[in-house]
Amino acid sequence: MDYEYDVVVAGGGPVGLMLACELRLGGARVAVLERRTEVDPTIKGGAITTPSAEALYRRGMLPALAEVQRRAMDRFRAFMRERDGGDGGVTAGQGLGYVGHFAGIMLRADLVDRTEPGLGDAGPAAEISLVAQQDIERLLGGRADELGVDVRRGVEVTGFAADDGAVTVRTSGGDIRAGWLVGCDGGRSTVRKLGGFEFPGTDPEITCHQAIVEMTGTGDLKVGWTTTDTGIYAHGPMPGRIVTVEFDGPPADRNAPVTAEDLQARLRRVSGVDVTITEVKTATRFTDHARQVTEYRKGRVLLAGDAAHVHSAFGSQGLSLGIGDAMNLGWKLAAVIGGRAPEGLLDTYTSERHPVGAGILAWTRSQVAAMRPDPQSRALREIVSDLAGTVVGTTYLTARLNGAGVRYELPGHHPLTGRSAPDLELADGSRLADHLHGGRALLIDLTDDPGLRAVAAGYADRVGTLTAGCPSRPELAAVLIRPDGFTAWAADTEAQASTSTAGLAEALEQWFGVPELAVTPG
Repeated sequence: MDYEYDVVVAGGGPVGLMLACELRLGGARVAVLERRTEVDPTIKGGAITTPSAEALYRRGMLPALAEVQRRAMDRFRAFMRERDGGDGGVTAGQGLGYVGHFAGIMLRADLVDRTEPGLGDAGPAAEISLVAQQDIERLLGGRADELGVDVRRGVEVTGFAADDGAVTVRTSGGDIRAGWLVGCDGGRSTVRKLGGFEFPGTDPEITCHQAIVEMTGTGDLKVGWTTTDTGIYAHGPMPGRIVTVEFDGPPADRNAPVTAEDLQARLRRVSGVDVTITEVKTATRFTDHARQVTEYRKGRVLLAGDAAHVHSAFGSQGLSLGIGDAMNLGWKLAAVIGGRAPEGLLDTYTSERHPVGAGILAWTRSQVAAMRPDPQSRALREIVSDLAGTVVGTTYLTARLNGAGVRYELPGHHPLTGRSAPDLELADGSRLADHLHGGRALLIDLTDDPGLRAVAAGYADRVGTLTAGCPSRPELAAVLIRPDGFTAWAADTEAQASTSTAGLAEALEQWFGVPELAVTPG
């Protein structure tokens, strides 16, 4: 086709960069257009959940994540030493002792049942959490450069015109013609608005602030999340970090500057402590505004991340939700562009990711309900707190928080099908993630079955094959992993050979098209 790029990605934040990297791994020519000239320093999410860590781990980025987390832990220890002369009992590799929170109710790591599906099989990725959004963006920016993504900073999308064959993207630097346009341009997405995507949801009812500040008079300010008669506030886990949550309506002006005087008044009102804020290093205002588009694709225009769904920041799930969108869409769009799959494959992007987004919106709304200061909500909060003190309750809440309950509705009855693949530890000492760095699908044959490998041989240009042992999972015979890390098909050793080969053939054709060469199993 007569265009410069296969895909233009509007927005160069973590989601846009992750998508661009996945598209490049699939062979697509990609340009990322970002209106900012550098990484936005405004405070955002300070942690990631396991699905994001898994995605980056599967692309070989675990060492870089671990180093970022190490520095974050150093800052946390410094904060604790400043507070009480200790380090909170935190040791290397132990983390903070919590897996996250629900409505400010902390979830203890020692109460999580790791035998539950999705909670004990993420491998080293499960140890990663304290990584800020800006760090993710910097790491992905470097990876995009390595992969040859054309990242254009200081360029803003101002409009576009799409037809059956291409999209003309209008920018502040001139027009660009591409095969596809993906809006990863945030909650106020230009692509979403100009594309006419329906965006139903609920209006904001609360006002929240998050900031890093210098302040005095903090002796009576509690560390962690604290509920009061006037709202909820958080202090830590990094030096100077504060969060206030107030329930007296949305902000009068969402775009008004966040000043030291305003933050000080709000923190005093919610905490009851006469702190004095002397300097604001970074600050942001957010609400419980929650909306989601009804479809993630309109022709040659698609949406991912906050462009497709917005919600409150409670639980730090927004970034993971967007990274999941990018992982799901990237390989599919690249396969369509490369002629390896029909365009209908893109329909599964909405059908798989929309329910996940809807679940996160419900999760954040439920947290706001449990945070309100009215008697009914506080009674609900007491019950949730009691549940969070049990193994069953904490395990359920952690599974929701970490996306362990995500399961796409795929054909097949195996417990792994449709779930994020477990990070199998193989007999040669490697792990499954070590074999996923290139972004290709993988059939892992755990019983040295020539019949299964023969079926996969016709997909050698699209699906890698690995024969290996897995002593820790002797019941597994084989697993077919999509490029996004989700299980497309799996079989146990007790399954009949004919059933296994037929099931694998169906899964391969569904996700990767017709085989290049018909091979008779033997």
